[in-house]
Amino acid sequence: MTRFYNPYEGVDRYDGPNLPHWQQGDLAIFVTWRLADSLPSEKLLQLRRERELWMSNNPQPWDISQTDEYRELFSLRMESWLDAGQGSCCLRKTEMRQIVFNGLTHFSGERYVLDSFVIMPNHIHVLFDLVPGYRLKKILYSWKSFTAKQINAKTGQSGPVWADDYWDRLIRSDQHLQACRRYIQSNPVKAKLRAGEYSLYPV
Repeated sequence: MTRFYNPYEGVDRYDGPNLPHWQQGDLAIFVTWRLADSLPSEKLLQLRRERELWMSNNPQPWDISQTDEYRELFSLRMESWLDAGQGSCCLRKTEMRQIVFNGLTHFSGERYVLDSFVIMPNHIHVLFDLVPGYRLKKILYSWKSFTAKQINAKTGQSGPVWADDYWDRLIRSDQHLQACRRYIQSNPVKAKLRAGEYSLYPV
């Protein structure tokens, strides 16, 4: 990976159900998404209200300090809640994680290039480059749609598997890239998971 965010170039921005998403060509991206039942609705409402207030006081575009503050106040806070292991945590089961593992690796080298990822019991972190011509939104839709169908078929259940939205962050530098790699590798340790409760790539 050598393509990093350039603050002097344009960014394609679109709004998801709850969050704005950015893409700048085919540069490196760190993405997190979660199971639909992984966070209580009252915590999500609290986080959404605080985020809306913060954003009203910090209109985009953000500088690096604002971006870091946003991540600390909202993204990292949300990730700490996820690490607490709430919800069904169906990805704790090996066969469920294998569905996600297969879905993520299937088009690597064709639509995107995977750098690393971790499948946690109730959420996923992925670091990757987009292949020119492919859109982040469509890649996430493909991953979530395919794996949701497979997981529901495996469990015999129906209904949403994944939460509607996801969190993404453009990689700014080699230092930022290395930090994301370390975060992925250390996340299972931080969440005090045992072997067999998570999957890492590369293995």
